[in-house]
Amino acid sequence: MDALRTPDERFADLPGFAFAPHYVADLPGLAGLRVHWVDEGGAAPVTALCLHGNPTWGYLYRHMIPVFRGAGLRVVAPDLIGFGRSDKPVDPAWHTFERHREMLLRFVERLDLRNILLVVQDWGGLLGLTLPMAMPERFTLLLVMNTGLGIGQVTEGFRQWRAYSNSQADLPVGRLIQRGKPELSAAEVAAYDAPFPEPRYKAALKAFPNLVPDGADAPGAALSRDAGEFWRARWSGASFMAIGMQDPVLGEAPMRALQTTIRGCPEPMRVAEGGHFVQEWGGPIASAALAHFELKSA
Repeated sequence: MDALRTPDERFADLPGFAFAPHYVADLPGLAGLRVHWVDEGGAAPVTALCLHGNPTWGYLYRHMIPVFRGAGLRVVAPDLIGFGRSDKPVDPAWHTFERHREMLLRFVERLDLRNILLVVQDWGGLLGLTLPMAMPERFTLLLVMNTGLGIGQVTEGFRQWRAYSNSQADLPVGRLIQRGKPELSAAEVAAYDAPFPEPRYKAALKAFPNLVPDGADAPGAALSRDAGEFWRARWSGASFMAIGMQDPVLGEAPMRALQTTIRGCPEPMRVAEGGHFVQEWGGPIASAALAHFELKSA
């Protein structure tokens, strides 16, 4: 398998992201591909497992990590294969729903994460919301933002996004994030672009929109429906939802539908100025979630 590794110097001096890298290269089923994660806070009773989506990476959580850490939580933020500082297969066909889900399951086991606050958005939710049913003893809390379950139904807004993504030979990642938050600095835009020196590094970005289950029999759809049943009938933990209200694809309507799926999910926090990448407004979201969960915030 042909895979690329982004040079370390691309990640030097990223604004707001002075976190030490951690790596594992022997997770089962990955043929030696290296997975990167941020691990802050050391031993703690609660671990915030922060899962990013497409086309971002762990950098998206830079406003939330210090809040969680300041409240005494351990914070673990892995980069999916193909993103961030993790290795990047060059063949888009390598990427499958089940392969990425399996990576996350094995990652949680390898780090033996327990008492997990699952923090998800975008593909972090499409994949992450399917994890607790496989290991319910490890997950106790949920913070869910602008995402959904891939049950085989997609919106017209998503179809438009997928068509746009498929039309791009070199998806402009940083500019795409900045479109939703124009006040991002040039250095922050460059940080979003850092993992991808040239188009060959972006195979995952091309693949992921086409992996969203868009039919009842699509890969991942049945698994996601099972996950929906878990959240409706078996989930016993506390939940908190935040909605970036300016998201044209996964805004209030689909998030309200997801709210009804999650047993006991309270009234969402509505982030009026927040877009799809709502972690860009993540400090207040993290603080509100901690208060809701009655976890001490610094």
